[in-house]
Amino acid sequence: MLSIADIEELLGKEAESLLTHECKGIVKDQLHLPGSDWVDRIMSFSDRPIPVLRSLQALLAHGRLGGTGYLSILPVDQGVEHSAGASFAPNPMYFDPENIVRLAVEGGCNAVASTLGVLGIVARKYAHKIPFILKINHSELLTYPNKSEQILFASVRQARDMGAVAVGATIYFGSQDSGREIVEISQAFQLAHELGMATILWCYLRNNAFKIDGVDYHTSADLTGQANHLGVTIEADIVKQKLPTVNGGYEKLNLQSSYGRFDKRIYTELTTDHPIDLTRYQVANGYLGRIGLINSGGESGKGDDRAEAVHTAVINKRAGGMGLISGRKTFQQKTLADGAAIFHAIQDVYLNQDVTIA
Repeated sequence: MLSIADIEELLGKEAESLLTHECKGIVKDQLHLPGSDWVDRIMSFSDRPIPVLRSLQALLAHGRLGGTGYLSILPVDQGVEHSAGASFAPNPMYFDPENIVRLAVEGGCNAVASTLGVLGIVARKYAHKIPFILKINHSELLTYPNKSEQILFASVRQARDMGAVAVGATIYFGSQDSGREIVEISQAFQLAHELGMATILWCYLRNNAFKIDGVDYHTSADLTGQANHLGVTIEADIVKQKLPTVNGGYEKLNLQSSYGRFDKRIYTELTTDHPIDLTRYQVANGYLGRIGLINSGGESGKGDDRAEAVHTAVINKRAGGMGLISGRKTFQQKTLADGAAIFHAIQDVYLNQDVTIA
């Protein structure tokens, strides 16, 4: 178990800033925070059917974080999204779906999220041992020229039949295809709830116009926050979002053409440039935390993956988020034991009572 001193060491020079920061724009007292009673306190008053509450509780009860209200999830859909070669050549053992599920089990994860093929081939061996999240749509990169377009690879009923407790999906908000994706996934989520499964939405942005003067606003707090708000509008029970790195996307886009609407108080009162404040804005757009925010772990091999994973976990937890969904950092160029150790480090942040809400 990582102590607070261990966490400080992994955070390095950012330790004081990340561990002592206090959010003053959207304060912690306004939030609905994760906790062992999250299903009872929040979701039991919603319109979700009773079997959905049971599925959400199954997610939250499993693994090392079971009973805390936080989530640690292994997602491996990169074989479709990034190509199998690009994803698994660094560690070919993960061409075998069983090793993907084994990593989630050994890592003490709440759940494993993957494709129909990956989960389906081992469903009878593992669906009763760790919660399954079936990712039902993907953007494949074999079509020439490549395009950003999420299409269904699986049905909601297939998720139910394999024993999944939840379905996951991606919408590329801001893309030319977003209208179809919103309608399609809204309908899929409705069916998932009718069949008793929880819903998790990857609320990603895709539009070349979001890259301006060398700055990538796909991870801008204001734009990703609105993407989250659209995600909870179609009744995602949990939203996944990339950690924000910048802000002012709406403001910058409006310098070039009329784009959407925004209020400057987003930047002057609700947020600062501190990463916890930026992530707090993402949480706020999920009904002030009623819908949990899980942030993605990011790319692998750009530094100390364990330290970077702890860094992201501290930001998410102190902002009021519900956990991390960590893929490439845990399986590329690592043994199964190394990947499990990264998951344990992430989970230790959420288990450590000294890492508090900012």
